[in-house]
Amino acid sequence: MAMLQTDALAEELAPLQTDNAVSVSGVSKNYGDVEALKNLSLDFPRGQLTSLLGPSGCGKTTLLKIIAGLLDPTEGEILVNGSPVTGPGEDRAFVFQDFALLPWASVLRNVSFGLELRGVAKSEREDIAIKYIKEVGLDGFEKSFPHELSGGMRQRVGLARALSVDADVLLMDEPFSAVDEQTRRKFQEDLLALVANENKTFIFVTHSIEEAVYVSDQIAILLPRPSRVADIIRPTGLREKDTASIRRDPEYLDIVDEIWESLKTYVE
Repeated sequence: MAMLQTDALAEELAPLQTDNAVSVSGVSKNYGDVEALKNLSLDFPRGQLTSLLGPSGCGKTTLLKIIAGLLDPTEGEILVNGSPVTGPGEDRAFVFQDFALLPWASVLRNVSFGLELRGVAKSEREDIAIKYIKEVGLDGFEKSFPHELSGGMRQRVGLARALSVDADVLLMDEPFSAVDEQTRRKFQEDLLALVANENKTFIFVTHSIEEAVYVSDQIAILLPRPSRVADIIRPTGLREKDTASIRRDPEYLDIVDEIWESLKTYVE
């Protein structure tokens, strides 16, 4: 598996299928004199999970926020379902690293809050919220408040809120970084089940090579600032495995090792 391609070779990388939920074309982002992203192009296949992986400061979260419509690119274009991104939209939902819950609201209110903003009737939005509260394993905690929950449970609330608005694209910014290792592994297994069952497109930022290889249909390796796509890895053989056996699979171990050998040059 060739890693860390030149810019010319990186431009030749293409997804296995043409049905893309999100397309990033020639995107650059400058903060004053600092180039965060430079002519970055990347497609996100519909119904799959793509991880953005690279060294700290390489622009993963910046790219995610541009796709979300929270930041404007300096140059380039983002298409979601064929339409240009000009700001936040109902076709995308964001799962934040720091949960971003309403501290004064119950789990039920937090999960249904996006639907409330859209004007969905109370009974309907609460029925939808309860469905996703159960789906993320929080059944029975509908009346609890964020300060009464563990970090892992609060992150589940954030995920349920994102799912409840039925967006086509879920943007996840290191959503499991604030939980312990045991909870993180359970979240990873749950995420694979969601990808299989929800028919949504997931864009997942992580610093963990092991996590990216475990959960991803596609891994985009980003170079240090100014960020470009260095390579795209598709662990297709692993997606056919039982989730409990992926970490013991030789292909999993080989991909983790090869990515690490390529990225460790950029670790300070």
